[in-house]
Amino acid sequence: MNTDLTPRQQLWDLIKDIRFAMFTTLHDNSHLHSRPMTTQNQKLEDDDCLWFFMSRSGEPVDELAAEAMVNLAYADPDQDRYVSVSGSARVVSDMAKACELWSPLAKAWFPGGVDDPDLALVEVKIIHAHYWDMKESKLTQLYTMAKAVVTGKPPTSLGESGEIRLR
Repeated sequence: MNTDLTPRQQLWDLIKDIRFAMFTTLHDNSHLHSRPMTTQNQKLEDDDCLWFFMSRSGEPVDELAAEAMVNLAYADPDQDRYVSVSGSARVVSDMAKACELWSPLAKAWFPGGVDDPDLALVEVKIIHAHYWDMKESKLTQLYTMAKAVVTGKPPTSLGESGEIRLR
């Protein structure tokens, strides 16, 4: 990870090319529920927020009203990059922001467009992120793992893992 970047830039660099996040909320039965959601951001602004469109009639919106803490899991297996983001979520009434984030693909879920009464704009204020970023080639990874099996010593030099705090 480039240490010249701010924490916000580091996080965005890790997730910007991962379009979907598994958005996890706490259901009223105390179970965690995850569902794939599209991150709407084109960049991470100074407010440290990630934005999503959700159905007002769906469970996630109700779950956010009861418990604001959420987790977003981003995964790019082809690049061996994984990011877990914790934050506080809420439904926001901001037509200007909804218009800014709107894309033609969102219309597949919300046929009424940005004015669709079922469209909920959800803001997640990022608190913390943990990432695992594997820079080594698959061949190097396999060699390192095989060496660990033979020696009985777990690998300590595979990839990079770190924490990013924004609040």
